[in-house]
Amino acid sequence: MSDTPRRDIHNSDLPIACRACEARHKGICGALKPDQLLHLAKHTNRTNHTPDTELLASGEDSHHYSNVIKGVVKLTKLMADGRQQIVGLQFSPDFLGRPFRKQNDSYAEAANTVQLCSFPRNVLDDMVKQFPDLEHRLHEQALKQLDEARDLMLTLGRKTANEKVATFLHMIAIHNDPELEHDSQQIEFELPLKRADIADFLGLTIETVSRQMTKLRKAGIIDIRNNRTILVPDLEALEDACESL
Repeated sequence: MSDTPRRDIHNSDLPIACRACEARHKGICGALKPDQLLHLAKHTNRTNHTPDTELLASGEDSHHYSNVIKGVVKLTKLMADGRQQIVGLQFSPDFLGRPFRKQNDSYAEAANTVQLCSFPRNVLDDMVKQFPDLEHRLHEQALKQLDEARDLMLTLGRKTANEKVATFLHMIAIHNDPELEHDSQQIEFELPLKRADIADFLGLTIETVSRQMTKLRKAGIIDIRNNRTILVPDLEALEDACESL
């Protein structure tokens, strides 16, 4: 059997697995031409991970990179005394790993069921040297994460507890459906994090998170179904709650 990935010869020169992949259209693979993508696809491996599975260890050498295909990945910083802080979340089609560095500085864990498309570090590093568009896309991803980190700093440092929870829900809603046509559109999604993780991410207690969720529900901004299912009747109203209520 040939090692070359299967292709849909009727419609595309792309590997079949890549054609509907978010990373192909919006992630780093969007910078690659079909022949370049075929080369990378020869080395890729798709894996599924259950919640709480370790994906990357902090401080250890990394031998592969990954695209997040489905699910949400938690990035956590650990302190010497065991304390920890969730410092970021990654969604499809985010890039998981630290290009240009051998070690990861954060612990990565599956928040819910996660699917990754992984490839050897050396393969991508070689392609980055050959294809400037790929390096440019990696820089764009890094800047996106920097912007998200700054937004989180603002949320943690200046927003009230209610604004923090509203901001978190708005972030999940947008990542759940980035193609929303207008702010008044109704959206329903599953919370990818447990209440304890939401509290950790926002620097709140579990009880405070629960109280603020109840407050948003009573205000008609969200509806809570089956504990982790959230219905947002009007996304614009939720966005307004991110800054004042």
